[in-house]
Amino acid sequence: MSIFAIADPHLSAAVDKPMDLFGGNWERHAERLAENWRSVVSESDTVILGGDLSWGLTFEEAKPDLDFLHELPGRKILLKGNHDLWWRGITRLNLLYDDMFFLQNTAVPVEDVIIAGTRGWNVPGSAEWDPHDEKIYVREVQRLEMSLKAAKRLPDAPIVVQLHFPPFNEQLAPTGFTELIKAYGVKTVLYGHVHGEAAQSRLLRGEHEGITYYNVACDYLNCMLKKIR
Repeated sequence: MSIFAIADPHLSAAVDKPMDLFGGNWERHAERLAENWRSVVSESDTVILGGDLSWGLTFEEAKPDLDFLHELPGRKILLKGNHDLWWRGITRLNLLYDDMFFLQNTAVPVEDVIIAGTRGWNVPGSAEWDPHDEKIYVREVQRLEMSLKAAKRLPDAPIVVQLHFPPFNEQLAPTGFTELIKAYGVKTVLYGHVHGEAAQSRLLRGEHEGITYYNVACDYLNCMLKKIR
């Protein structure tokens, strides 16, 4: 029983949003993702999906993409990305599928770890930061703390944090996200959101201050899921 992760599938079964416009790693990406998924994931495994799941603007447009994920093997833990505008009503979402858990403001035990996380946002000091980001950034830091507090209420186990946005800036200066990650003793952090070889090459990967960071964006992984445990 293993745990895998991938972010940014950017599925678009019901909308016209071809991803191959963004480079070769996106060619036939949904088909390749499904092929790779089935090659490594069994029904007893778990897959963490780190946001930007569907280009659909409404739930009706996103539903075929959620069905696509549902039909793949394993249990799925799903988090929201900045493009998941269809994500409304967490209670309703969690009644849809018996193998898919939509994680929001809480945490969930999986095997011998606990999965926590939130969408995240642009962080102060990053190239994308704009003063208008402040309100959303503060709210997302609060949501990560809610998730980590929920994790601490569960039986003690290592916490794996999945964010959609990277929790750090280019200078690796402390942010609200990284401070919480340290405070709660998290040792494994997953993120996505950033696309393209040039931008991804500037991201932190591997161990930093005792915490291991993984970029699990779909194009970075070339549509192959990353085994976490």
